[in-house]
Amino acid sequence: MARSAARQLALNALQRWRKSREFADSIVQRLIVGSEQSRSDRGFAQELFYGVLRNLTLLDFFISQLRNSAIDDLSRDLLRLGLYQLFHLRTPAHAAVFETVELASPHRRSLINGIMRNAARERDRLRIEAAKTPLYIRESHPEFLVMRWREAFGENCADAICRWNNKAAPIYARINTLRIRREDFLENNPMACPISTHSLFVEYERLPEATIARGDCYIQDPSSAVAVDLLEPQSSEMILDACAAPGGKTSYMAAITKNTGSIVACDRDAARLRLLRQNLSHLGAAHIALIQHDWLHDGHPAVLRPKQFDKILIDAPCTNTGVMRRRVDVRWRLKPADFRQMHGQQLRIVAAVIPLLRSGGMLVYSTCSLEREENEELVKHLVHEVPTLKIEQTRTILPWRDHFDGAFATRFVLTG
Repeated sequence: MARSAARQLALNALQRWRKSREFADSIVQRLIVGSEQSRSDRGFAQELFYGVLRNLTLLDFFISQLRNSAIDDLSRDLLRLGLYQLFHLRTPAHAAVFETVELASPHRRSLINGIMRNAARERDRLRIEAAKTPLYIRESHPEFLVMRWREAFGENCADAICRWNNKAAPIYARINTLRIRREDFLENNPMACPISTHSLFVEYERLPEATIARGDCYIQDPSSAVAVDLLEPQSSEMILDACAAPGGKTSYMAAITKNTGSIVACDRDAARLRLLRQNLSHLGAAHIALIQHDWLHDGHPAVLRPKQFDKILIDAPCTNTGVMRRRVDVRWRLKPADFRQMHGQQLRIVAAVIPLLRSGGMLVYSTCSLEREENEELVKHLVHEVPTLKIEQTRTILPWRDHFDGAFATRFVLTG
């Protein structure tokens, strides 16, 4: 029947995700985007895969209501796909049952058929029971995360965060003024809707593949511009982007300075550095020196001099809790100890980078995390350990309040 190939793709992706530590976005690129299926089938497979991951705990709750005894992993994945279609995509019951059974191997079909038919008959009861469950079940988040957010932001905000994370993310793009003027871009792209909070960002209903291919825009959430806007890069300045890949912020700095600044962009991983190089070249960003470097283990690169830079951006590795609606499986990869561990790594990166900033120079520290350990607490620790580092401004974007991905950025000036 129609779209059976898409359902098989989604099942394959779920199995790969369950058996490995590979992130969902990577699996989508390798298994779904790279497949030979039609565009619509690839889109449907991606919707199924991401949809199941967003609703994992709730779908497993439904399974527990329908079967008391143990169930093998593959049968569970099949049922997750089928129940997601039945409850969230509102697929007609007969189609959801039939297509899910068709995916199953012969010895599993009786089990899958029985559970799916029961689910179809008991949809109303299951929805009522689900509404009574704790927030972490009905919105499918790890319980420890929900408890953290309740403590940090309050009950209502924790609920809002979880609901936000389970929404499909809009498509935002930054107009690349290195390739095209804003006025010309808007004239050439009537489907692009300007957003009121930032003149260089637009929203699309569908991915603008041809526009991206020309390098006229870069897919990027408006919240990611906060750190660069705080840094205020200027022509002729020496600027370091310490954790640069995949290049959205680096290329934005190049656009602001019209390729007249001197930018050094670092990243620790060779593959990420290749992606950075490709993106910068595609977007027309020039006069940027690329260096592979791991700040956690190698101090600062020998080719860089102390006090060399006028401005430094540290968009630090983080737990990504502000961008969970885009990175849908991050919630399932995090552990309670990760927040304190990440705090330590971020401090070490900043400590390695600060000697490269000249006196009077500006440093912006940023994350896409919502967590105090990675943001406010880290900033407090920095100014205590480095008294010559003075806070000038902090900006925080909270998804449920500001309606964009979460972001945090603080601008310091080095006074001594």
